[in-house]
Amino acid sequence: MQADKSLREHLVKLLTGGEAHVVFDDVVKDLPAEMHGKVPQGAEHSPWQLLEHLRIAQWDILEFSRNPKHKSPDWPEGYWPAQPEPPEKDAWEKSIRAFHADLKAMCDLVSDEKSDLFARIPHGDGQTILREALLTADHNAYHLGQLVLVRRLLGAWK
Repeated sequence: MQADKSLREHLVKLLTGGEAHVVFDDVVKDLPAEMHGKVPQGAEHSPWQLLEHLRIAQWDILEFSRNPKHKSPDWPEGYWPAQPEPPEKDAWEKSIRAFHADLKAMCDLVSDEKSDLFARIPHGDGQTILREALLTADHNAYHLGQLVLVRRLLGAWK
């Protein structure tokens, strides 16, 4: 059905950004490593904390959507790194790669015609794949906006 295909394409476009939202890769690229763990005056989080929060929340929504045995992290401590700095040198790039992999998996789930976008997720309490995809897009857009603001406060945004 054309309407179903069109809805799936619109959801993928919303998830991947562009148009009205910044694109994930544009927000995380070219940030000097020495700024990953900096919390600018007036901000609550470092770029690292925002990136990791984006990754963790997206992963949690994806896993909830496809895995009935998934257990979400405790809120809020399971969704935010305690320290502003990345724990290791390559943590920033690892987090970006994991974010990409999970975003692709969410897009694949939405694109799969076998996924009923409107059916209740059996292990949920009323959620649907459609709702979880919209939640992912909304959450990502919100925190990517925060990350742009933090980069501006650090003097590291065009």
